[in-house]
Amino acid sequence: MFDPVIAPSGTLLGLLQRGRGDGTLHALAAPRDEALAALNHCVLSDPRHDWQVENRSLYYARLFLDLDGGLDQIERHLFGAEDILDTEDSRTGLALAVLGHLASYGRNDALALLRRYAAAGSNWAWALDELALRDDDASLRGLATSVLGRFPATAEGDAELAATVRDAYEPRPWRLWAEDPRESVGARVRAAQETGSFDRWQRQMRPSGPRPGWSVQAVFDWADEGLERGAVLHLPAARCLGAVAGPEDRDAIIEAARSGTDGARGAALHYLAESRDARVLDLIETAVSAGSRIAAEAAVHAFERMCGPEAVDRARRWVQRPDELGACAAGVLASRGEAGDEKLVLGALRETVRSEGPDAPLLRALVDGAGRLGICCAAPVLRHVYRETASSQLRGRTARALAATDPTFATGFAVECLWDCEETTREVAAQYAELVDARVAERLRRLAADPAEEAEVQSAIHDRLGPDATAV
Repeated sequence: MFDPVIAPSGTLLGLLQRGRGDGTLHALAAPRDEALAALNHCVLSDPRHDWQVENRSLYYARLFLDLDGGLDQIERHLFGAEDILDTEDSRTGLALAVLGHLASYGRNDALALLRRYAAAGSNWAWALDELALRDDDASLRGLATSVLGRFPATAEGDAELAATVRDAYEPRPWRLWAEDPRESVGARVRAAQETGSFDRWQRQMRPSGPRPGWSVQAVFDWADEGLERGAVLHLPAARCLGAVAGPEDRDAIIEAARSGTDGARGAALHYLAESRDARVLDLIETAVSAGSRIAAEAAVHAFERMCGPEAVDRARRWVQRPDELGACAAGVLASRGEAGDEKLVLGALRETVRSEGPDAPLLRALVDGAGRLGICCAAPVLRHVYRETASSQLRGRTARALAATDPTFATGFAVECLWDCEETTREVAAQYAELVDARVAERLRRLAADPAEEAEVQSAIHDRLGPDATAV
């Protein structure tokens, strides 16, 4: 999937793509046709950089309800010729998830569309998962023939069916179909369930990892073999070293961390970092400065996991480095620094936004650190990140940091956060949004009464307003 093109943050499309609460508020105030066009654009062209961790479906479904939007464009998207050519989940997943939420809100047209797509669409498994949560038993049983028809009655087809049943996210349809009296349905699904269970048992009986009695060198060899297969085993290998290494092996581990092969070096660095060996910080610096790319990445990751005061003290020296170790040091100070480190964290925050923009991965730690350390003078740059980032997860972190640093948050961004796409951001808003704004009380009442709202958000509302929050 290509990275999505995100419109400017000041446009209606840009606001909706980001999942900001202001997107909903602007859409409701805009001409309905314009708002629906922007909404459909987002649903049909998923704007998320990481669709597995960022939420949009409930946000878009709620706006569909508020605008009384039709589903014609979603239907054309699902059943167009491209559905045959592009079978990636990312092409249709967001649209199917939106339909699932709409079905929960009583939109029967969304439910019917999910049933049709589960019977005929390429991403049928996602549609089936949505139906498993919302449809009745009779309708699910009616899909059995269409779904099982996708798997030929051959050895290959049966194996594919067994793997599908074994890995199903929502098992309810398969359990219903296993009860079907028809030989071509019930017996076949039961056989697939048994095969999947047997496959799982076989994998458990044939572990490919370390064995009791391994030596330190055997662990190093295993880590190197993993790299040759494309598997990075630094962390599990370090845990294995913790089980097999004795005091007599310390010199060999130090030498591997200084100049060993990449797999062995990564395992040794992680092991020494976990055991807080006094020499590991110098070895990490050497690996970053003179080692291979793999060794440098392993060294940075090992340092990132260190928790002791010696790591924080070294981070104060490394934070000015213009490389990955410097960035990691900034993150260490943000997450584990003390009073007096505010200037270093603020400098790293400003420099990261200036040089890498409002979506830099390091900003997650730096934004959290600004809030944790209460760096009030970071509020202007935090407000910039909040407005401009395309990541709804980062925006939520920024909202929490603003709650701790910006005295205007409760009457500003906190209000729009009540309509945000991320439940954690709505939770922050429920805790801080100023009730003098007439929109706040009404929104809190709706969220408290909405069965689709997350329990944490409703709990925050009840904690603030009392158990009868729906009567606000």
